[in-house]
Amino acid sequence: MQTAIPLFSSANQKNLAGRKPARFLPTSRAEMEALGWDQCDVIIVTGDAYVDHPSFGMAIIGRVLEAQGFKVGIIAQPDWHSTRDFEALGKPRLFFGVTGGNMDSMVNRYTSDRRVRSDDAYTPGGQGGKRPDRCVIVYSQRIRESYKAIPIVIGGIESSLRRIAHFDYWSEQVRRSVLVDSKADLLVYGNAERQIGAIAQRLEAGESLSDITDLRGTAYLRRGMPAGWVEIDSSELDAPGPLNPPIDPYASEEERRTANAPAAAAAPAETVVKFYRKVPNAQREHSVIRLPSFEQVSGDAVLYAHASRILHLESNPGNARALVQRHGHQELWLNPPPIPLSTSDMDAIYELPYARRPHPSYDAAKIPAYHMIRFSVAIQRGCFGGCTFCSITEHEGRIIQSRSEDSVIREIETIRDEVPGFTGVISDLGGPTANMYRLHCKSTAIESACRRPSCVFPGVCPNLNTDHAPLISLYRRARALKGVKKVLIASGVRYDLAIESPEYVRELAAHHTGGYLKIAPEAIGEGPLSKMMKPGVGAYYRFKELFDKYSKEAGKEQYLIPYFIAAHPGTRDQDMLELAVWLKKNGFRADQVQAFLPSPMATATAMYHSGKNPLRRISRASEEVVVPKGIKVRRLHKAFLRYHDPDNWPVLRDALKRMGRADLIGNGRHHLIPAYQPVGSGVRGGPKRAATLPFRTQHTGLPKSGRAHSGKPARSAGQGKLRGRP
Repeated sequence: MQTAIPLFSSANQKNLAGRKPARFLPTSRAEMEALGWDQCDVIIVTGDAYVDHPSFGMAIIGRVLEAQGFKVGIIAQPDWHSTRDFEALGKPRLFFGVTGGNMDSMVNRYTSDRRVRSDDAYTPGGQGGKRPDRCVIVYSQRIRESYKAIPIVIGGIESSLRRIAHFDYWSEQVRRSVLVDSKADLLVYGNAERQIGAIAQRLEAGESLSDITDLRGTAYLRRGMPAGWVEIDSSELDAPGPLNPPIDPYASEEERRTANAPAAAAAPAETVVKFYRKVPNAQREHSVIRLPSFEQVSGDAVLYAHASRILHLESNPGNARALVQRHGHQELWLNPPPIPLSTSDMDAIYELPYARRPHPSYDAAKIPAYHMIRFSVAIQRGCFGGCTFCSITEHEGRIIQSRSEDSVIREIETIRDEVPGFTGVISDLGGPTANMYRLHCKSTAIESACRRPSCVFPGVCPNLNTDHAPLISLYRRARALKGVKKVLIASGVRYDLAIESPEYVRELAAHHTGGYLKIAPEAIGEGPLSKMMKPGVGAYYRFKELFDKYSKEAGKEQYLIPYFIAAHPGTRDQDMLELAVWLKKNGFRADQVQAFLPSPMATATAMYHSGKNPLRRISRASEEVVVPKGIKVRRLHKAFLRYHDPDNWPVLRDALKRMGRADLIGNGRHHLIPAYQPVGSGVRGGPKRAATLPFRTQHTGLPKSGRAHSGKPARSAGQGKLRGRP
C-alpha cells in the first residue's frame, strides 16, 4: 500500500513561531479580535454545536489546520433562513469548509418511519430543529449567496455517504451527488485530515482549487476525460451469447452434437455485468471505471445495485481505482480513498490542545452528545466487519487505524486532571467496534490486493490477526492509573472476534462490564443474516457461554443486551416471528426498537431500493431479495420485537392467524401473546402505556434502563439498530 507524508511533518507545517493555540477556535468577530486576527484562513460551517473535543469532527479538522499554521474559525448551527450568520466571521482567505456534523442531517432529523425527531443530541438543550434538511446543500447555497467566488469544500459523513448518485430514503428516489446539488467546488470523503490539510497548503502556495484534481479521498466535477487515462466501461448490462462447453476428446460424434445443441428457448441467456479488471500494471494507476450515469441509475434500480457493487469493490486504498459517473453534461470524478492514518498521525490528532468541553457561549446548556462521550476515549478508527446496513466502512474504511497505548493513557490522564465532573470512571475505550484495536491482515501484500467486503463473514478470514493481547494490555494499564476507579466498554463488542480470544472475554467480564454488555446479533434467521453479513446465532451462544462463565468466576451477576434490527432486507414475517419466539424463550423484552433505516450508499440500501443483492454479481436474473417495505409491514416487524406490549397484540394476533400460527395465541407460558386485551390498550391514538417493567427468568436477567437512541458521536449514523434490553 502507498504511504503518505506524516500529517505534522515539517513539509506539512507553516512557521508557527510565537503562535499559541487558541483556547477555543473563534466563533465571533470579537473572539477573532481578541486573538489579533483580521481574517480567518479557513472557516468551518457545521450542523452541530461547537464542542472542542476529539469526538466532534469540526474540532478535529479545526485543530489539525491550526496545528499546521492556519487561522480557523467556526460557524456552528447557523440560522439558514438568511445569510447573516454565514457572514459573522467575514470572508475567509482560503476557503469555507462545510459539514453536516457527526450525523447525516436526514438521519438526525427523522426516524426510520420518517417522523420528525423532537430532539437533537448535538444541540444545546437537546433541542430539535436547529439544522435544515440536507444541511450541506443549504449551508453551501447560503455561502454562495454571500460570497460568489469563495472556494467551498464539503466533507463529513453527510458528504461521504452522498458522494455519488445515491438512493434517498426520505424522498424514495435516487438523488444526484451532493457535490452537484450543493454547487461546492470540492468534496472530501472519508477521514479528512490528510485531504483538508493538503488543500489548505496548496491554496496557500497559490494553486487554484480547480487545479487540485489528484488528491486521494476527494471528488470533483469536470467536463470530458483527461488525456492518458484508460477507461473501463461498466455503465451497462451486457447480454453475451451462450458459451460452448470445452470439447471432450473422448466423446463420441453423437455426444458432441448433443453437447453443442442450442439451449431451449425457454431458458434465456443470463445477462452479466461488463466489468473488466485486468488492466496492465503500467496503466493501472491511470485507469478509471465508468459507473452508470445518474440518469441511468435513477431510472433503473438494477443498474443502481450494479453501481453500488462496484463502489464497494473499489474501496480498498491499496487497489482501488478512480471512478467516474456522468451527471448531465458533467463528469463526477472520484479519486481513490485516502491512505489510512498511521499510529503516529492518530496519536498527534488526538493529542492536539482540545479544550474538551463545549464553547463558553452555550453557558450551562447541556449538549447530550457531549455528556455521553466526555469521559470516553477513541482508541481506533475503521471497521472490517462489513455489515451491510452500517455506514462506518463507507466513511472510515475497512483498515483499522489504531493509536499507541501511551497516547491513550495520556488522554485518560488528561480527562482525569482537566475535565470537570470526572468521578474516576472512564465510560468507554473504543471506537466503531470495541475489540478491533490493532487487528489487521497478517500480510500487507494480501491486504493491499483484497476485495472482500468483510474480514469476518462468512467466517473469520485466516489471514486476519485476531490477537487481542494489545487490547488486554491497554485495559490493564488504563484501570491501574491513579485516580481511575473503573474503565467501562460502551462500544459494541464484535463477539465472533471475541471468542477467538477467551482471555479477552475473561478480562471484559471481570473488569470492564458495568452489569450489562451490549452486543449485536441483529437477527437469528439465516435469510436476514446473510444479507447483513453477520455471523450465525451459534457465535452468540459461544460468546454467552464464555461471558457467563467468566462473570461467575469474578463473582458478578452480569447480562448481555442484544440488539436486533426490524424490517431489514432479506427478512420475512416468519423470520420476525421466529425472533419473537426466541426473545420470549430467552426472557428478553426490548424496550426501544427501531426498524432498518436505509442510509445513503450502504449495501443494504441498494438491496432495499433494487430488490437485488450487490454482495453477488448483478444481472437482470440474479438473486431477488425479500424487502419489507411499507408502513404496515415495518410496524409489524417492530411489533414482533415488542411482543410483550399490549398495544401490539391486535396486529400480532391478525398476523399470527394469517401465518397459520394461531397456536401461539393464548394465556399459557408457551404462548407468544395472550388472547385477552387490557382496557385502554391496542387502540391507535389511545393513551400511552407506561414502559414495561423488566423481569427475570432462569435464562437471563434484565437491566433497569436502556440506552437512549441518540447514539454516541464516534459512531456512524443510520445503522437502524434496535436499542434493546432483555
